[in-house]
Amino acid sequence: MKLIGCLLLLSGWLIVIAALVMLTTFTQRAAFVTAGIGLEILGLVLLTQNYTAEQRRAK
Repeated sequence: MKLIGCLLLLSGWLIVIAALVMLTTFTQRAAFVTAGIGLEILGLVLLTQNYTAEQRRAK
């Protein structure tokens, strides 16, 4: 889960950068930036859940 979370964070960041560079209209950019931010949030949630689960197991 930790690896998946990290990969989602990275892919979300890359989608945002690619959208800003490659797309020309504001609507297209906004859609891809929103999708990229959604992926980053999903990755952050997975990393947080994994971290809290590991902390519980350590106790």
